[in-house]
Amino acid sequence: MNLVDSSAWLEYFADDPNSKHFAPVVKKTDQLVVPSVTLYEVCKVVLRESDENNALQACAAMQKGNVITLDTKLAIAASKLSLLHRLPMADAIILATAREHGAILWTQDAHFKEIAGVKYFSKK
Repeated sequence: MNLVDSSAWLEYFADDPNSKHFAPVVKKTDQLVVPSVTLYEVCKVVLRESDENNALQACAAMQKGNVITLDTKLAIAASKLSLLHRLPMADAIILATAREHGAILWTQDAHFKEIAGVKYFSKK
């Protein structure tokens, strides 16, 4: 299983330099876990930088994967990971979701750089 975080989705949609790392993962939708908080973050950025139509298209593409909503068990796991790794709330939820589903976390977010189970690519 794979989980693509918000920064990687945005890189992919913009076809920016690191998109080559994320495109193969995004296209394997049957192996893709998508935290609902990632939908929120990507939609917000696309709305701010583009328009509602593009935001809805991005969300539709993301929903081809298995969307995971935040429940009590995941929230508790995320709170522990947040303290352990000093992660902001959304990043902790994303990491907890990856771990809960045995997924590799694909990212270019430096918060995840040294964490096990993460494929990190520095932003170009």
